[in-house]
Amino acid sequence: MDYENQIANIFSLNGELSQNIKGFRPRAEQLEMAHAVGKAIQNKSSLVVEAGTGTGKTFAYLAPTLVFGKKTIISTGSKNLQDQLFNRDLPAIKKALNFTGKIALLKGRANYLCLERLDQVIAQGVLGDKSVLAELSKVRKWNNSTKTGDFTECIELAEDSPIIPQLTSTAESCLGTDCPNYSECYVASARKKALNADLVVVNHHLFFADMAVKESGFGELIPNAEVIIFDEAHQLPDIASQYFGQSLTSRQLFDLCKDINIVYRTELKDMQQLGTTSDTLLKVVQDFSFITG
Repeated sequence: MDYENQIANIFSLNGELSQNIKGFRPRAEQLEMAHAVGKAIQNKSSLVVEAGTGTGKTFAYLAPTLVFGKKTIISTGSKNLQDQLFNRDLPAIKKALNFTGKIALLKGRANYLCLERLDQVIAQGVLGDKSVLAELSKVRKWNNSTKTGDFTECIELAEDSPIIPQLTSTAESCLGTDCPNYSECYVASARKKALNADLVVVNHHLFFADMAVKESGFGELIPNAEVIIFDEAHQLPDIASQYFGQSLTSRQLFDLCKDINIVYRTELKDMQQLGTTSDTLLKVVQDFSFITG
């Protein structure tokens, strides 16, 4: 059976989704999107889809993705959507389609408990009031049962708990393979699973952070993939600019004008054009600052 008929059957009234997912009903727009996604995967081409609420976009891109079974990265606009996709939508459609490939969830290191930091905090004493100490107790208890170390799973802990920054690592503080807890490291485990998975669920921030690391030549987190899907792609320009954009403040321009004037008046007095250019730039910056408030 060719992929077009296979996708049509999946979304039909008596198809796999109707039979296995409660409340599913065939929608023409959803099937149209699924065919478009399947065609893009087959032709190794790009596709931009804009679909209204109620279209069923998630299943429309998941079904053809699982049918083709290629190495895939799915990036979501937020960690909440990432968790929803990994914990709810993917298990449902994976079961419906009998997909046997490996699926992994990968987040930034700030989302995972660092066992070395936990040991340090226990040994040195936690920073904060009694409520923070109580939250540390919750984390220690949760650590005995968690397999991932993902703080999202610690439902007794508030998302903005002050204890979390004390119990997570940074790229600078991480000891890597020299860490006494490396064999049990949650970050290393999550990355290893992602490298070995057929489908990896990430978020836009992690995706572009990884691209920035690749460009710097220091390594990479996310495996190379044959298919990349961005859910809520309208967020990409703003997020990408955070990692690859350059910014210049009016204060920096004021300082530049000041430095140019100092050099002109002390060392390059014969270069009158330099002083004139500096004065012109200063006026432009002042006018721009006044206009923008």
